[in-house]
Amino acid sequence: MHMKKVATFGELMLRLTPQGYQRFVQANSFEASYGGVEANVAVSLADFGMEAKFITKLPQHEIGQAAVNSLRQYGVDTTEIARGGDRIGIYYLEKGASQRPYKVIYDRTNSAIATASLEDFDWNRIFEDVSWFHFSGITPAISDNAAGICLAACKMAKEKGITVSFDMNYRKNLWSIQKAKEVIETLIPYIDIFFANDQDAEKIFGMKLDISDTMESKHSYDRYKQAAQLMMKAYDFRIVASTLRESISASDNQWSAMLYDGSEYYFSREYNVHIIDRVGGGDAFAAGLIYALANRLSPQESIEFSTAAGCLKHSVEGDMNHVTATEVQALAAGDGSGRIQR
Repeated sequence: MHMKKVATFGELMLRLTPQGYQRFVQANSFEASYGGVEANVAVSLADFGMEAKFITKLPQHEIGQAAVNSLRQYGVDTTEIARGGDRIGIYYLEKGASQRPYKVIYDRTNSAIATASLEDFDWNRIFEDVSWFHFSGITPAISDNAAGICLAACKMAKEKGITVSFDMNYRKNLWSIQKAKEVIETLIPYIDIFFANDQDAEKIFGMKLDISDTMESKHSYDRYKQAAQLMMKAYDFRIVASTLRESISASDNQWSAMLYDGSEYYFSREYNVHIIDRVGGGDAFAAGLIYALANRLSPQESIEFSTAAGCLKHSVEGDMNHVTATEVQALAAGDGSGRIQR
């Protein structure tokens, strides 16, 4: 069965990173790359061999074009990207190491996507060859305009019977908890697959969890189960998925995940991850789950595949997860040795 395209919608930003592990104040040059939650998901899916289409708005100038090209080189369909507006959003990333955390500074106010209008996107046409739509909580947080565009896209997706997945991705720098809850609750009726964790359930949706937020992983398993159950009950999703990250330091994390389908909880195996670049781990996980569900893997296979995809992302420089489905399957099947493949 040939699956139709997955469309993702969000902001593609210019990412500026000091070389190596330098701090911002030390840097006299920045490495330029491009990234953004939904663009990262689209590239991942294209790397897995799926048809992926990314929707955004970018300026006409050469930096806008460079951003578009950063997706095209990996086979993402960029034909529906609207052009115009004055600027591309920028984010500065300082890599953390050992006990020093990662730092992000955003410079994205009034970016092309923030000032975009409903007329920039003909969702009826965009969704013609699409069977899955994915976006995150960052997109409606960018501006009221962007939130309105997300709602229009969701309505059209539902009309066309398209599966909709949504990754909470709450960013306190972009909007208040109050505003987030207000806007996300208008989008929720259209969402089938929901990526969120215990913090989201508690903070954004005000749900009371009985289990305190301790570092003990067995404890947090129960906490995640309860959070997923409460969110499923309140909003009737098809699937709730959560990544479980235990931060030992900025360089080393424990990484696993859970999928809840309303009747059963499925947990992946846990990985000890030594981090090269932790940005985009959740996006790689989301892409893994979209791929697994679209290819009708079982719930347990789906959560193993998506967790392995997220695990591998931590070893890849930049926002995007440049790994193949075969590489993810090999890790999910149990080869995490990192030995040379020859």
